[in-house]
Amino acid sequence: MFYRTLTLALLFVLSSAVSAENYSIGTGGQSGVYYPFGGALAKVWSEKVPDVNVKAEVTAASVENTIKVVRGDLIAGIAMGNVVLDAYNGEGKFKGKLPVKTLFALYPNLVHTLTLQNSGIKSLADLKGKRISLGAPASGTAVTSAALLKSIGIDVKKDIDAVYLNYAETTNALANGQIDAGFIVGGQGVGAVTQVALTHNITILPISEQESTAFINAFPAYSSYTIPADTYNKVAAVSTLSVWNVLVVNANMSDDMAYNLTKAAFENIEQVRKVVKSADVTTPENAHRLQGVPLHAGAQKYLDSL
Repeated sequence: MFYRTLTLALLFVLSSAVSAENYSIGTGGQSGVYYPFGGALAKVWSEKVPDVNVKAEVTAASVENTIKVVRGDLIAGIAMGNVVLDAYNGEGKFKGKLPVKTLFALYPNLVHTLTLQNSGIKSLADLKGKRISLGAPASGTAVTSAALLKSIGIDVKKDIDAVYLNYAETTNALANGQIDAGFIVGGQGVGAVTQVALTHNITILPISEQESTAFINAFPAYSSYTIPADTYNKVAAVSTLSVWNVLVVNANMSDDMAYNLTKAAFENIEQVRKVVKSADVTTPENAHRLQGVPLHAGAQKYLDSL
């Protein structure tokens, strides 16, 4: 009798494991915040959402994640709000409107325009004629950096020597003198910037009030932000731009799935905060931070229940 009961129990466990669907959440490079954030969410979802097994997938970040969500390759993707807004409206990198919605906003990304203190580069205007990393191909960083330079009259095809490197490649190239400056659009305290600041004297170029105002008028998903002094080693407070990251999903996701993912995330957010400090601002109150792209009805149902 004992063995029969044990056998039935094992069969139940095995059948449950087989019935669980395997999914991926799109993140970014391993040196940024997207990857550990996505990994923490994947763990929560796998443990708390019935019949769901999720893993974090390394990607080129925002643009790739948005496209893969629409194709059905990902259950969700972490992406910069401006990229998701472009996808929803069929603008920028997207030739037509895509069926995307969001589950909730995560945390703000900050524009880090990095150079070495001895480079002689003091402002965005000084980037003209220089070799610049604009971010990884198909990333939100690449979209933002190109748009920002264009807004101050710098053509990325004619006025600079543009290269497309991810976070770690950008800081390594900067440290080795292979580029003059580089963009990293990531969360406050992003690892790649933190690490290079420990071994080199870096400068984060300020974005002036006039430059910020002009850019925000053209791209309302952004807002002004001041990076506090000493967020990075020996770097003073600096004015820049921020844009919220969101969880993007296919608009055709079932309401039940969207509800369950949102519920599990918020009810277990402390687990995520143990992994990434950026999740301190991942709250129901901030869920609607990205204007212009609707929340999925299932996510909204959960938020309405609070």
